Amino acid sequence: MDKISVYQVFLRVFGNKNTTNKFYGTLSENGTGKFGDINAAALKAFRKLGVTHIWYTGVIEHATMTDFSAYGIAKDHPQVVKGIAGSPYAIKDYYDVNPYLAQDVSQRMAEFETLVHRTHKAGLKALIDFVPNHVARQYTSDVKPAGVTDFGEKDDIATAFSPSNNFYYIPGKHFTVPDGVNPPVAFDQPYTEYPAKATGNDVFSEAPSINDWFETVKLNYGVDYRNGRKKYFDPVPATWNQMLDILLFWSGKGVDGFRCDMAEMVPVEFWHWVIPKVKARHPEVIFIAEIYNPAEYRNYLDFGNFDYLYDKVGLYDALRRLVEGHGNVMDITRVWQKESGQFSRRMLRFLENHDEQRIASDEFGKTPESAYAAMMLSATLHSGPVMIYAGQEFGVKPDRAEGFQGDDGRTTIFDFWGLPEVQSWLGKYTNDALDEKTAAVRNYYERLLHFIQKNEAVYAGEFHDLQYLNGAGKSRGYDERLIYSYLRFSRKQCLLFVFNFDLVNEKRFNLQLPREVFKEGRIRMKFRPLFEPAEKMEIKTEAGIQLDITVPPNGFRIWEIEVK
Repeated sequence: MDKISVYQVFLRVFGNKNTTNKFYGTLSENGTGKFGDINAAALKAFRKLGVTHIWYTGVIEHATMTDFSAYGIAKDHPQVVKGIAGSPYAIKDYYDVNPYLAQDVSQRMAEFETLVHRTHKAGLKALIDFVPNHVARQYTSDVKPAGVTDFGEKDDIATAFSPSNNFYYIPGKHFTVPDGVNPPVAFDQPYTEYPAKATGNDVFSEAPSINDWFETVKLNYGVDYRNGRKKYFDPVPATWNQMLDILLFWSGKGVDGFRCDMAEMVPVEFWHWVIPKVKARHPEVIFIAEIYNPAEYRNYLDFGNFDYLYDKVGLYDALRRLVEGHGNVMDITRVWQKESGQFSRRMLRFLENHDEQRIASDEFGKTPESAYAAMMLSATLHSGPVMIYAGQEFGVKPDRAEGFQGDDGRTTIFDFWGLPEVQSWLGKYTNDALDEKTAAVRNYYERLLHFIQKNEAVYAGEFHDLQYLNGAGKSRGYDERLIYSYLRFSRKQCLLFVFNFDLVNEKRFNLQLPREVFKEGRIRMKFRPLFEPAEKMEIKTEAGIQLDITVPPNGFRIWEIEVK
């Protein structure tokens, strides 16, 4: 079944019980969540919520302004770190975990392994990030296994590009720290790097801007970007083998899958080569690609061997515009017709993650309830996986700057912080610990996740869009810009979904259903409302099937159709 439910937990933030939340607060001031915070009781609560897979975000050791040199971990220069805590996507040691996530830093890997074991014991799967495109500027592994070569260790640094190099170089140039970088931590000498290395977001210059991923270095997979993107894949580039080693290392620790950061910035040929090798040893491991170019979707699925892809630029963007009041449901039809309809079951749908603004933020929907309809559509449009970002089900609403990231409607990934909406729940893991409004939000998400897993038409059925039958004036009152309807059906069940994305006005309209989906001849149809209260309906018809439907503003209705 592809209708898995992924729960993204940013470990540093989610389990943090410290309520200080000081701007640019240090570890000792603001505190942090830890591996141990995801205990058996928390995992039981996640399972009750309807989660099947937990994506533990921020596991692998990354660059930080926090000093752990007492534990043999090299310090990072604050001029090439974003935020006091640092970005979880500026990996500093692929063979280690973040020390601040452990109760006992010297036992940090054992604590992570215990978390994976606890997760499995709770009947859940554990996913982590794999960040293949770039590393921290001062990457060095303190605990790499014997025989492992560090990235850059054998590079010819006098050469701008070589297939055997791990990095790209700008010979004869010193790296220039971007203007505007003013770390809140003191340092003795400015950061130096010679020769300069190319920056993670494909900036082949010694002077990236503050808006670039200046804290990272681009990894070399055998593509000469500055000479027509010429490819050198035979013999296999050094980086390929090193990354295979890393994936096998984490798979060997019981990790059940990888969310692959910026997968499309790495050549698809690498994925074609590496994923089968990992699955030969660990057949059940899944790979999810963060990818934003619909033209490459099919390539990264079929040739690249990914199990699932992000659906950001298609469905997420279309639904966000509707929640904000300036969208058109025709964009939803376009998603399945033009982008991903043929492989929709392999598209991971979501409305929040660490990169995006929170639904309840003023920059997005302003309240958690504003996206109830959009989230239901996202979860039921097809049979693929769905994801929620921990805190989404509590209505987390960022309302100030935390540090490097600023006040932007997102939960910071760069600094130490806590989530006030979640903290009263931590340790109790019951909705009784929440205020009435927050408990209602969490209850909605619990009902939604269980709904999609219990209804065969949703998790395994076919999809039938009803726009063509009702739009363009074919059905009275049917606003083809803001009303969206479809059927999900299997041999055992048929469900009708109707959405009204008008944020202000209730909609009453006629809805036609296609006879070809149902039996021929005279039929009697019973409509039993599901999920939300709605009128029961029973009709007899020999010709077209027409319903009179009312849907509240920014709302939806679901009926199970019984045909006799």
